[in-house]
Amino acid sequence: MRVSRLFRAVPRVLFVVLVVALAGCSLFGKKKADPLETLGVEQLYERGKEANARGNYDVAVKTFTRLVARFPFGPYTEQAQIEQAYAQYKMNKPDDAYSTVNRFIKTYPAHKHIDYAYYLRGLINFDREEGLLERYAGLDMTQRDQAFIRQSFDDFSELVKRYPGSRYADDSIQRMVFLRNGMAQAELNVSLYYLRRGAHVAAANRAKTIIETYDRSPQVADALAILVQSYHALGQDALSDDAGRVLQLNYPEHPSLSGGWPSWRSNWWKLIPLTNRGTQPVAKK
Repeated sequence: MRVSRLFRAVPRVLFVVLVVALAGCSLFGKKKADPLETLGVEQLYERGKEANARGNYDVAVKTFTRLVARFPFGPYTEQAQIEQAYAQYKMNKPDDAYSTVNRFIKTYPAHKHIDYAYYLRGLINFDREEGLLERYAGLDMTQRDQAFIRQSFDDFSELVKRYPGSRYADDSIQRMVFLRNGMAQAELNVSLYYLRRGAHVAAANRAKTIIETYDRSPQVADALAILVQSYHALGQDALSDDAGRVLQLNYPEHPSLSGGWPSWRSNWWKLIPLTNRGTQPVAKK
């Protein structure tokens, strides 16, 4: 009799154990809801914007990326793309940032903040070349590829042409002057390189490019001095004298007028790692 009752009680005990086990699995196995999947569009935007303000750009990019994926249309989605491009720019991911801001410009050409999008596009390439070597090894970036510098100049130029009254126009103009002088210096580096190696025709051509394309830049004086020396070496004394008169009239303090310019640095510096390996001459003291 007792054995029979015992066997009848076994299923009840097993049932209780099973219920407890399932409850435990539900309690400990339940995943926490991902806010990127549950928050509304406004809450997502504020979350990403706050992450940008704190400098937590990785979180900002993830948040804005998910916002755009979940809510492909609307004012928050439009603004989120600008914020996303800014976060990518600050994360030093220029290719991603440039792609994002370009997509925004093409998709929303009449957006109220479109001028900022053009400005950000210029900034992305303006700062693209700045890295560890440039900051700590003192490398002259005018001696490297100028493609990004030219693109940045064009981007700022487009902003100024399209939106001359923009709050970003004045800063863009200042950056364009800086970039223009940098491009002139790059041409001067090449011209000096040819001059040092006796390629006087090539040196003169580069110097003329500086004078014609980058007039009023600080590099025009050196370009005139190169013309004086190159034309003289080529036997074109009349052209050399003309360039000399222009140089004397506009830059009477230029060191080439007193002789000894350019003064090339010696070759020993090539043995020093992480030094500026350009052809820019050392100024006479």
